[in-house]
Amino acid sequence: MWALVPLLTCGLGTPFVIGFAAGRLRRRGLTLGAVCYSLGLIAFMVVANLLTGVPSDDWRNTLTAYVWFGTMWAGGTVHAFLLRGKVFPHVTTPAPAPSTYPPAYGAPAPPLPHSPGSPSFGAPSFGMPSSGPQPALGQASAMAWVGPYALLTKVGEGGQGTVYLGQAPDGKQVAVKILHVRVGPDSSERDAFVREALAARRVPSFATARVIDVGVQGDLAYIVSEYVHGPSLERLVREQGPRDPDGLTRLSISTLAALRGIHNAGIVHRDFKPGNVLLGADGPRVIDFGVAKAMDRLTTSAGTKGTPAFMSPEQVLGQQVGPASDVFSWGSTMYYAATGRLPFDGPSVFAVSQQIMEHSPDLGPVPAALRSPLAAALHKEPHERPTAADLMLALSG
Repeated sequence: MWALVPLLTCGLGTPFVIGFAAGRLRRRGLTLGAVCYSLGLIAFMVVANLLTGVPSDDWRNTLTAYVWFGTMWAGGTVHAFLLRGKVFPHVTTPAPAPSTYPPAYGAPAPPLPHSPGSPSFGAPSFGMPSSGPQPALGQASAMAWVGPYALLTKVGEGGQGTVYLGQAPDGKQVAVKILHVRVGPDSSERDAFVREALAARRVPSFATARVIDVGVQGDLAYIVSEYVHGPSLERLVREQGPRDPDGLTRLSISTLAALRGIHNAGIVHRDFKPGNVLLGADGPRVIDFGVAKAMDRLTTSAGTKGTPAFMSPEQVLGQQVGPASDVFSWGSTMYYAATGRLPFDGPSVFAVSQQIMEHSPDLGPVPAALRSPLAAALHKEPHERPTAADLMLALSG
């Protein structure tokens, strides 16, 4: 239906359709195309206004109609159909398994278990042939394959990508995130993405979901991490309400320990939020660290990265961000966990951005032990905020 919008709107919806594709795929060329379509729409409206009163069979009206039909109407429809597969990719067929790493390419993946001639599960993650028997999926069935990983079920979808519960060659459950950004044919771009994403493996596994593997298959980029069985902090607060003071303190210290490890590894999370804190049986785990930076290697588009309600002032301004930005987002996240409310809210992204820049949330409902640390973390100036290590010591003392 999306690709039919230019046709059904007689070309008027073309700029919006191509603009949506540009935002989804984060391609500068598509952004330029959307601008050109928008300018074409404006130019047509100006010309149509100038031709008011001119007989309909006049050659100028005929020429204008032909140009509109060829560019905005028919051209926009064809353009939308060409982009449809990339804007709304569907992973529904078995994908090739890698034989070398990185990047992940190689021989065709094995057929699904229990099918005739089904051999092994697939090549190990790093392309080293396995001499032992490969595990079967048991009663589970794979909806698709990405590299050597079987995708069992869709877990969720966010701004960065779609997450699946997967199974690794050793039979363990993993989380497989397939990024929305498509990978171009440039090998240096692919290698840069893999290098950047693999940097996340330097982060200690305490209070984080360990990054296991990274790969590129065709134009799909994927990141495999440890699967954490448990709800996100966002879901838990939404369904059960704010955390109690003791639980909030434990949550604060654990997530600060995770941020300290992330920052010590030279990584800035850039999208710390309640949805990226999972509450497993062994405690909170921070996920998706390093993904934003790795995605930058696949796109040259500018703009802010992060979730609006939990962004720092420097993110709102589009400035370079560092660990202090994550500290601000941590403060916003803990405020949400303590109160069940967003620290910065509004009817639009612009209104939320204004709140972040000019407003300080009321810390009255926050437990007394957390008020001072949160006030410091939510300082508007990055250099005035404490580090994650400083905050952890303050809360532990």
